[in-house]
Amino acid sequence: MTRSDALLALLDASGLPFTVLDHAEARTAEAAAEARGTPLALGGKSVLMRAARVGDVVVVVGSDRRIDGRALRKALGIQRYRFASPEELLALADLRHGELPAFARPLFEAELVVGEDFLHREGIVFAAASATRSVRMRVGDWVAAARPRIVPPFTLPA
Repeated sequence: MTRSDALLALLDASGLPFTVLDHAEARTAEAAAEARGTPLALGGKSVLMRAARVGDVVVVVGSDRRIDGRALRKALGIQRYRFASPEELLALADLRHGELPAFARPLFEAELVVGEDFLHREGIVFAAASATRSVRMRVGDWVAAARPRIVPPFTLPA
């Protein structure tokens, strides 16, 4: 079973509504929005971080936002973090750049984190562990299914 199939099975089991979008290959937030035909602001990009004393963290931010490093460190209660390398992403999740979903456990061992400001969005579209497939759902349903740790806001406009 692929990571994408495992994610879709997890979503099916949740009983929550979602839509699968198949599209041309896209490995950036901008390319994904264009390929899906959805607004950039609807996208949720996922970034794998390696945080000192915390471990692996998947951070979800709006595709129209960027991470404020100082605010992220404060929100997570850490002093240092770094972006995972492509090799580390492959080793942890068996995924490549542009494929990381807005999920973590039980798909792979990492903590999932989102800023509380993200919860005010109506919907989210994210990579379904694939560069050619995405999932669209309401943010409240995504929170119920993915169970992220909700922390103070840590993003700025892109």
